Amino acid sequence: MRVIGTAGHVDHGKSTLIEALTGAHPDRLKEEKAREMTIELGFGWLTLPGGEEVGIVDVPGHRDFIENMLAGVGGIDAALLVIAADEGVMPQTKEHLAILDLLQIPAGLIVLTKTDLASDSGWLDLLEADIRHAVKDTVMKDAPILRVSARTKKGIQELIGALEKLLQEKPARLDLNRPRLPIDRVFTMSGFGTVVTGTLSDGHLAVGDEIEILPKGSSGRIRGLQTHKKKEERAVPGSRTAVNISGVDMEQIQRGDVLAHPNQYQPTRRIDARFRALKDMSKPLRHADEVKFFIGASETIAALRLLGRDELDAGEEGWIQLELRDPLIAVRGDRYILRRPSPAETLGGGVVMDHQPKGRHKRFDEKVIKSLESLAQGSPADVLFEAALALQAAPIREMVAKSRLEAESAESALQELLETGRLIVLEDGGKNAKSEGLAIAAPHWNRLQEKFFQFVEAYHEQFPLRRGIPREELKSRLKLASKIFNAALSFLVAHNSLLDLRGAVSKPGHEIRFDGQEQVKVRGLMRRFEENPYATPSVKECQAEVGGEVFNALTELGELVVVSSEVVFRKTDYDTMVKQVRSAIEKNGQATLAEARDMFGTTRKYAQALLEHLDAIGVTVREGDARTLRK
Repeated sequence: MRVIGTAGHVDHGKSTLIEALTGAHPDRLKEEKAREMTIELGFGWLTLPGGEEVGIVDVPGHRDFIENMLAGVGGIDAALLVIAADEGVMPQTKEHLAILDLLQIPAGLIVLTKTDLASDSGWLDLLEADIRHAVKDTVMKDAPILRVSARTKKGIQELIGALEKLLQEKPARLDLNRPRLPIDRVFTMSGFGTVVTGTLSDGHLAVGDEIEILPKGSSGRIRGLQTHKKKEERAVPGSRTAVNISGVDMEQIQRGDVLAHPNQYQPTRRIDARFRALKDMSKPLRHADEVKFFIGASETIAALRLLGRDELDAGEEGWIQLELRDPLIAVRGDRYILRRPSPAETLGGGVVMDHQPKGRHKRFDEKVIKSLESLAQGSPADVLFEAALALQAAPIREMVAKSRLEAESAESALQELLETGRLIVLEDGGKNAKSEGLAIAAPHWNRLQEKFFQFVEAYHEQFPLRRGIPREELKSRLKLASKIFNAALSFLVAHNSLLDLRGAVSKPGHEIRFDGQEQVKVRGLMRRFEENPYATPSVKECQAEVGGEVFNALTELGELVVVSSEVVFRKTDYDTMVKQVRSAIEKNGQATLAEARDMFGTTRKYAQALLEHLDAIGVTVREGDARTLRK
């Protein structure tokens, strides 16, 4: 599930473009429709040609509502920078572009809208050159430019195709098993109660989960989940999610709060961060300036403490400590924006380095600066974890080699990852930095085992009368190398998550059960075996009488034993025959085909099928016309 966001100057056609893409206009407030201007965040979605659903966040372009825009772009996977062909690059275009760059939005497209108002292709060429100049030093520098008219629908299908290609090249959001939903809307629905919405990150939510609303700490439970107005039992990272909560009133929640699992996040009032000032910042940023701090869907006033200097000029970078007026939720690696309260202006932004610093830093302490610079490189555990994420499933030794950590740091980092569950060892081989044992980062493992469960459950639903999905078929569906598949399956079996039954993989508790009509057919077939235990119905006759799936189920359950392509016996009769053949050979030293035939009062066909079967499974050996027991 992916989410994209719009960005661009007011009245450049962002909402109209979304309506052309999705069929629904995102403006929902009466005031928005009256003023023909997006004030609050709007939402829509579309299904790409390949079947993936994509959510779209429509953000305000007018400068008076720029801070509402910030609440919508923090969790997006890609951006559509919308520029009208009749106006070109405008002030809010530049400001939105700067925000996308500061937040390091991972991908984007530039959409040149209203091209029906500019029929001169030469003008459009000049406009594209101007756009290229404007984006040259930003995350959008390589973004394709697409010419579109939302009114005539020209270029819309090409835009959808380009968006699908863009998202296919970007990795899906990781499930770190610590969900965060920054709340950008809260409302009530008759018969349901409190509902909050946001873009989910870092983990999944499920119906029935206990949750808390931070920073206040209000506790509740998830009654229902929706994604794109469809009910879901589980919401995944990266999805636009609506959560129906029981136990928390609407009045206890506000935009900027965070929904999470209990005891996974702690509010903070102080943050250490790396900051980059915009090149067009109007005047230097000084120590003790008051700023507006935006992160996720949250905003608050903060006192700025410059570390190692007294002021920061436009275009410069530095270390800062922010003391927040209100507590909020942030984690290391989150991106943020700073704005000047008055006159309103975007100052710059950066990345959170420490979301729980121990105290107020001495501003000109070199040790503080060195500590922050070291933290920017990541702790040894973070570095090793990034290497594990990059390698998917691999021997521990290879992960350590990729991390380039020194031996002592690598060993302690490995133990930290194992103790915290961020790294899973799938096979024996030692849990040290030199181990050849296969390991996998927890987010990758969560996704992989979920795929195992999905394929096994789907097979049970499709073939309820089979023990489970054949191992090789499961491996093929998962598209895994044998080493990784075998290690992962062994791990799941060892932890009783799956069963491996003679090469068929199933869920614990899965049973083959015949319905009433099938039971009648089975009883009828078994009577025929009982009447002639050694001259039984053929395989084809059995399949015709009870059906192929039921016949296979009887062999899976061990009630029937197939000894050749044509001959099958009841298990009790088969065991009797094997025992009597062995006894005859032990007594006489050998047994011939004719003797076996007479022993059971059957025909040559059945006796020969049985003896050849016993040869094949290693009970007997043929010597001329007779059989002896295999030594």
